[in-house]
Amino acid sequence: MAHIQGLHFYKRRKKINPALFREAFGWISGIFIMIFLAAVLDYFWGMSLNVVGPSMEPTLYNGQRILIDRFSYILASPKEGDVVVFLPNGNHNSHYYAKRVVALPGDEVQIREGRVYVNGEASEYVEMPVLEGGIAENPLTLGMDEYFCIGDSPAGSEDSRSPNIGPVKMEDIIGRAWFRLPMDEADMGFVR
Repeated sequence: MAHIQGLHFYKRRKKINPALFREAFGWISGIFIMIFLAAVLDYFWGMSLNVVGPSMEPTLYNGQRILIDRFSYILASPKEGDVVVFLPNGNHNSHYYAKRVVALPGDEVQIREGRVYVNGEASEYVEMPVLEGGIAENPLTLGMDEYFCIGDSPAGSEDSRSPNIGPVKMEDIIGRAWFRLPMDEADMGFVR
């Protein structure tokens, strides 16, 4: 009997190629791992915000976007000269403030004759004259979890000198500003 070639009404089952299956599984699991790592990095390092006001000029400008490192202060404390981001008195209805740390817990701060004095010595982190001493006109000793923060442009800065802000508590510090995004081509770099 002759074999008739032509139409087949039964479809042949395709076999799953194990190599192709492993490759697809590798791609899918790789994508999920990358999404997980991106979420973790975003939580610790990825916070960004826009600077509000001119108080940190010439370091940071009004409207400039900065990246915040929220992880480093889990391992260590802020240092003098760091630009920290905080919510004043933990007020979540307020905008974030970015200011420079000029005095650490236990330090004595006083503002006189246009200069900031920390433990009796002029601070190297405040270059512009400070005309208003606020709560630091008289010597002010910081508590064990308090930091004295001031803007790089003190004349237009609401900072630790203001009675409604005062010394910044460690629990209110969100993180350290570490990178500024460009407002123009020449203005990108690390925050110093």
